[in-house]
Amino acid sequence: MAFTAADVKTLREMTGVGMLDCKKALAATDGDMDKAVEFLREKGLAAAQKKAGRIAAEGVAYAEVFPDGAALVEVNAETDFVAKNEKFLEFVKNVCYVVAKWGPDSMDTLMTLPYRKTGMTVEQAQQEMVLTIGENIKIRRFERYLEGVSIAYNHMGGRIGVLLNMEVSAGLEENETVVELGKDIAMQIAAMNPSFLDKSSVSQETLDKEKEIQLAQLANDPKMAAKPDKVKEGIVMGKMGKFFEENCLMQQAFVKENKISVEKHVAAVAKELGGSIEVKGFYRFERGEGLEKKQENFAEEIAKQLGQA
Repeated sequence: MAFTAADVKTLREMTGVGMLDCKKALAATDGDMDKAVEFLREKGLAAAQKKAGRIAAEGVAYAEVFPDGAALVEVNAETDFVAKNEKFLEFVKNVCYVVAKWGPDSMDTLMTLPYRKTGMTVEQAQQEMVLTIGENIKIRRFERYLEGVSIAYNHMGGRIGVLLNMEVSAGLEENETVVELGKDIAMQIAAMNPSFLDKSSVSQETLDKEKEIQLAQLANDPKMAAKPDKVKEGIVMGKMGKFFEENCLMQQAFVKENKISVEKHVAAVAKELGGSIEVKGFYRFERGEGLEKKQENFAEEIAKQLGQA
């Protein structure tokens, strides 16, 4: 697989490694971006990076809790101006409501559902929004929770949307302390972007790959390469603990009190209230995540408008 200068730039943005090393990594992995990241990590040049392309598409990620359920949606547009348009934001909120109320199982199903208070389908409403705004508008993805206590958090005007779901004992569903706990955890998810809920939810394949990378790092370290395999295994197990702390929500340090983990903080709040609280899951959408925005040559565009090209 060939790679381009843009691929080198993307790899550099993902890993923070120099251009030359990124080029070597892509050459060594036949242009495979994921393998190139692993290659750089094995060489000890890059820290662990979450799989994420450049965030470039515009629009809004939005979460809300309704009486019929809770939902998180991402709706994309062509320019950042649209994200501030009141009609566009109303469309996003209404799509979120439709998802929460009806719980569609696919994008095709969502598009056929009745749009809020208009008699149109969601697809018809989207088409009308395109005509009104003058840009291509696209519902990209959505998630929903129906059971339990859900908390919605929207960050930086739609850049990040988070939907957290908890199961609590009877009588705690509307407890102010529980709601505050949920908001704190949702903000942590927005800020820290955990890849997993808990260390038990990390797949064996992911664990094996991480161990493989850590062992390769030791093999490439002149000071560690000669150490016995048993010693290396022990070092790797210690590093795996760090991996969980960085990537699993419940094992992360609680941002408002970093001396304890999220897991221990939740347990402490539950004990204080005399009930039970379990974080069941979460969704986090970042606007344009993994999408590539069309690159414009503004000099050419201006020349075209002036009739010079």
